[in-house]
Amino acid sequence: MTVSGDRTSAEDMSGAPRGCLHGGGTTAGTAPRPRPLVLVVDDDASYRQALMSGLSQEGFTVEVARDGQEALRLFTRTHPDLVLLDASLPDQPVVGLCQRMHAAAPVPIIMVSARGSEVDVVVGLEAGAADYVSKPFHLRELLARMRAVLRRGALPQVHSHVQQDGVLAGGPVHLDTAGRKVSVQGRPVGLSRKEFDLLAMLLRHPGQVVTREQCIDQVWQSQDLTDTRTLDTHVKRLRSKIELDPANPRHLVTVRGVGFRFDP
Repeated sequence: MTVSGDRTSAEDMSGAPRGCLHGGGTTAGTAPRPRPLVLVVDDDASYRQALMSGLSQEGFTVEVARDGQEALRLFTRTHPDLVLLDASLPDQPVVGLCQRMHAAAPVPIIMVSARGSEVDVVVGLEAGAADYVSKPFHLRELLARMRAVLRRGALPQVHSHVQQDGVLAGGPVHLDTAGRKVSVQGRPVGLSRKEFDLLAMLLRHPGQVVTREQCIDQVWQSQDLTDTRTLDTHVKRLRSKIELDPANPRHLVTVRGVGFRFDP
């Protein structure tokens, strides 16, 4: 099955189940649902129908929304395990929608768009998307990405250290996610893109251990980072910029054999 932004061939869709909005999920407060619940958000009816049929056949429960407002209502009501979010909704900026969803619950989001330029990919990932898929795509590719994201899971959010206007604060560090600016004790600090993303990830989970695998999966996304010394190099550089004594870090702490933790 190949899904594009405007059509799905009848040949690809033959034999796929139709006529159901979801595949038998349960609501909050009941027994755990046996099938992962996916919220598909797209203004293209043929695309929604194609994914509803294909994903239902592959063992997922599917809810669909045609715009951002409907998506937020369903997101709050159904508590999905994963969101497939179109990057070009007509009623509101997708970056804001992505951020509102993350503020409500730490649910992974895969952004989907007919535009696959590097700028679009960067905007999507910096908005908090766990992955980015360009239309048209094969269902098999999408399923592989979805299952990888679900295996990684979402880190639990800690909101007490998240200030207004997208600013993350921990100890002497202030990180402005919208302006991509960092300051330490009021002094501006220049970070590379990966250093910034890694620091933002750790600041979102103060006092919690973030595993090396989670760092690699969420910061480097689909890149094949087989040499984990790259991660260690970025952590070392971060310490040199935010720690008073980088050789004896107070905030960016290594949990040996597991990962890293940011102590405010």
